[in-house]
Amino acid sequence: MLLLALDTATPAVTVALHDGTDVIASSSQVDARRHGELLLPAVDRVLVEAGLRLDAVSGIVVGTGPGPYTGLRVGLMTADTFGLALGVPVYGVCTLDGLAYAADIEKGPFVVATDARRKEVYWATYADSRTRLTDPAVDRPADIADRVAGLPAVGAGALLYPDTFPRAHEPEHVSAAALASLAAEKLGKGEELPAPRPLYLRRPDAQVPKNYKVVTPK
Repeated sequence: MLLLALDTATPAVTVALHDGTDVIASSSQVDARRHGELLLPAVDRVLVEAGLRLDAVSGIVVGTGPGPYTGLRVGLMTADTFGLALGVPVYGVCTLDGLAYAADIEKGPFVVATDARRKEVYWATYADSRTRLTDPAVDRPADIADRVAGLPAVGAGALLYPDTFPRAHEPEHVSAAALASLAAEKLGKGEELPAPRPLYLRRPDAQVPKNYKVVTPK
């Protein structure tokens, strides 16, 4: 097994290689505006670090969000393209699940929350680092304060809103190393991973202007 994992659902552009036993190379850069520019060089970097070629990869793991439309689709389209070119399966892993796994909290419940912008967070609750209790959702922190009161929390969204998440701590962003390790663990147990379908949860920020003038030739 050689898994290439990547995620662009948060400001982190993160890539890792996992050989079925351990992470053998990884790269993470935080830049919310340059997912498209940074992702492929990061893939090249981890391959060089591991001394491997892309055609050695036996599977692709990609974070499915939730996340902003523009950033999230960069990772998903890249993963699909690699899968088609190499003829290998592409596995989806919820980005929040990767953060929960990296938090390594043995006993819950706890919350994972990422920054959804618009003064909202993407979030879910977990029984432990491998067991999600609720579906991913997007809400204003104040609207979920009663539901998450007193729970430990991880992620950039939790760190941004200490009034709602007073027990927030790192990791701030997901790492592809955590995604790869979680996927390798599940695959090693014979578990099925979901298809790489994006969890947008809301409409993209970019909208078609209303009442625009249509110009057609006479």
